Amino acid sequence: MKIRLVILMLSIGTITLKAQTAEHLKFKGVPIDGTLEMYAENMKLNGFKLESSQNGTAIFTGDFAGFKDCKLGVSTLNQKNLVYKIGVLFPNKQTWSGLYGDYRNLKTMLTEKYGKPTEEQEKFDSEYGPDNDNDRFHQVQFDKCKYISIWETTNGTIQLYIDHISVSSCFVQLGYFDKINGDIIKAKAIDDL
Repeated sequence: MKIRLVILMLSIGTITLKAQTAEHLKFKGVPIDGTLEMYAENMKLNGFKLESSQNGTAIFTGDFAGFKDCKLGVSTLNQKNLVYKIGVLFPNKQTWSGLYGDYRNLKTMLTEKYGKPTEEQEKFDSEYGPDNDNDRFHQVQFDKCKYISIWETTNGTIQLYIDHISVSSCFVQLGYFDKINGDIIKAKAIDDL
């Protein structure tokens, strides 16, 4: 009986130690944590210009990872002013080769930093594969292109994908999801149920 109690106490101590050493996912070297106002100040110090802030999201513009004029969205849950998600929209492209070039460049850099993606899907949803740059770009515009790479890290998830808004706006998007604050947001959502 005493041996089981000691093992249980050691196990609890290990769990506590692991919880204390967990870190937030970082964006531009800044942990994804704190209030929206605090995080906005950190992004301004990193050269981003605040464009707007409403409904728990702040929108910035600036340079990121060697790309000019990126849009940056920093998100919180309205009921809990806690940053947990960051999205980067890279500049619009007018060709498949431009989109794919951005995607491939970013994927190479992310792989160098975080290792091989945990999950990836790179395909077109056409029974006849697109033959040229125009056909591939058309597939993106009409939601028939699935290019996504995901990195699951101990601190959170990073997603890179080719996306669009209508047929006139096609771009590469990068998302950072902090595990610690994401779990807090999820627990809050579960409490609401």
